[in-house]
Amino acid sequence: VQLQASGGGLVQVGGSLRLSCAASGRSVNNNPRAWFRQAPGKEREFVAAINWNGGVTYYADSVKGRFTISRDNAKSTVYLQMDSLKPEDTAVYYCGYDVSSILRRPSTSRYSYTYWGQGTLVTVSS
Repeated sequence: VQLQASGGGLVQVGGSLRLSCAASGRSVNNNPRAWFRQAPGKEREFVAAINWNGGVTYYADSVKGRFTISRDNAKSTVYLQMDSLKPEDTAVYYCGYDVSSILRRPSTSRYSYTYWGQGTLVTVSS
């Protein structure tokens, strides 16, 4: 499985961005997926996760009400819509792919995700 993340960039406080993470490869399926982020000098932290059909989603408290995770299984792509961005949202954003059971509830732990995208940088300027 290969993951290609895109959509990062420079945005002002209060602005919006939409990240995309496209999966490819012979074994790609509708597995649970997630977004994590890592700021300079900090650990990679959970942002949002989604189950196989989008019916179950989880968010970090810091982004709840501002970010929305969604997926298009026909395109094997997961999205992260980020609104009302703050300087503390500045980080490299990574998408993860969980190879365990498709029906598993999405995990908020980075150790549950086997495959990762290359990361896309989001910079929020004040």
